[in-house]
Amino acid sequence: MKALTWHGKRDVRVEDVPDPIIKEPTDAIIKVTTTAICGSDLHLYEVLGPFLGQGDVLGHEPMGVVEEVGAEVTHIKPGDRVVIPFNISCGRCRMCDMKLYAQCETTQVREYGTGAALLGYTKLYGQVPGGQAEYLRVPQAHFGPIKVPDGPSDERFVYLSDVLPTSWQAVDYACIPDGGSVTVFGLGPIGQMSARIAKHLGYRVIGVDGVPERLEMARRHGVEILDSSATPNVAEAVRELTGGRGTDSVVDAVGMEAHGSPVAKMAQTVTGLLPDAVAAPLMTNAGVDRLAALYQAIDTVRRCGTISISGVYGGAADPMPMLKMFDKGITLRMGQAHVKRWIDDLMPLVTDDSDPLGVMDLATHRLPLAEAPHGYEIFQKKQDGAIKVLLTP
Repeated sequence: MKALTWHGKRDVRVEDVPDPIIKEPTDAIIKVTTTAICGSDLHLYEVLGPFLGQGDVLGHEPMGVVEEVGAEVTHIKPGDRVVIPFNISCGRCRMCDMKLYAQCETTQVREYGTGAALLGYTKLYGQVPGGQAEYLRVPQAHFGPIKVPDGPSDERFVYLSDVLPTSWQAVDYACIPDGGSVTVFGLGPIGQMSARIAKHLGYRVIGVDGVPERLEMARRHGVEILDSSATPNVAEAVRELTGGRGTDSVVDAVGMEAHGSPVAKMAQTVTGLLPDAVAAPLMTNAGVDRLAALYQAIDTVRRCGTISISGVYGGAADPMPMLKMFDKGITLRMGQAHVKRWIDDLMPLVTDDSDPLGVMDLATHRLPLAEAPHGYEIFQKKQDGAIKVLLTP
């Protein structure tokens, strides 16, 4: 089959790889009909190469049609249309019992001390072949796959794999009070949907980004916007809009590659040039994240407010302004999304023909799988108005 594989920094290729097969009775095989490029995939494209292997199949936002199931998979069958959560969870362990599916004890990657295995996402998370491919082996398929109805386009449902649950959790974790306000830093796919979900739930939303197309998309959905490229002090601007306090909550939907962090950017660049055997321990034990967005979030949130972090960070020794955080009484909440925890909240919204979250207004590019390297390039470089890229195998 054809699949998108990693070969080095900014070097991804569509090539032939072996077809997946059933290995465990809890496996399933799906024929992928739509898959997406995630902002987290760009971290693999740019920064996290030391934790990848030549030929690793990328991608963790797939949906498709079931081809084959293992003996213990009974809730789906061949021919069913399914979305696959990006985290691989058993549904049976203590963490899954608490609906903390991103920390599944069955699939935790204990070699690296990390949480549940993820599709297509580095040795740190199990090095499981991903879904930017014609076919996908789905581990723990007795629990994970989400059945969706036939009929509506894939675009209606594919975001249930990651974007929508991650965004819903980001807003839930922000603990916005009734009638309250939230600033969303970063208006990529997660930031866009976090802002829309917060608006849908009745909160005041201020979106911050420096890319015109992203700002315009957020404005279309009723979000107040601040252009960070034209605003010298974002935190001060938000305070001016909120009676001098700042918003009740902040969502950081940016993560490790924030603009405005020149020293950390240099550290990431230098690390990317080192041999993997040297770079991996450096990234594991050093502060290599670009923290400009997180620092701005700390400045922006009101005293005793909450910051919800959905953007991915990868450094283990990042410097944090503890005095300011303690003085302001800030609460931080963060982590990988517990995808299936939020599906009951989201499914009625994505099946509603009125499209209350605007899921049909997120993808800016729809490309065949063969053009996936181009999709990565324009998404990473923010070219051609790329906000969300969908791939069709």
